[in-house]
Amino acid sequence: MRRTTVTEGLPRREGRRITVEPSDRPVRAVRDGQVLAESDRALVLRETGCPVAYYIPFQDVRLDLLTPSGTRTNCPFKGEASYWSLPDAADLAWAYLDPKPEVAEIKDHLCFYEVQVS
Repeated sequence: MRRTTVTEGLPRREGRRITVEPSDRPVRAVRDGQVLAESDRALVLRETGCPVAYYIPFQDVRLDLLTPSGTRTNCPFKGEASYWSLPDAADLAWAYLDPKPEVAEIKDHLCFYEVQVS
């Protein structure tokens, strides 16, 4: 996968930059000792002014443990996000099911608020 730098075609915000590239390390999402996702195929999204985010392919996520929620948010740079929850943790993961073309690589990937990088 190629590294993507996103600046063209997005709403202008001075200094805004987004990059998407393969992670060079395995990534795990764990809650209360239970592994929710584990992947060596995660993507790293870096966005100016935001913490690094790891997007894990749906195939590497325990979707049997998560429930889609009705929450939706909109990012002018990435598109509309849909969220997933656990019974005791609302909206702990999100995905851009139809991301903007500039960040198309994150399609079919889920991002968790907390992950472990090995």
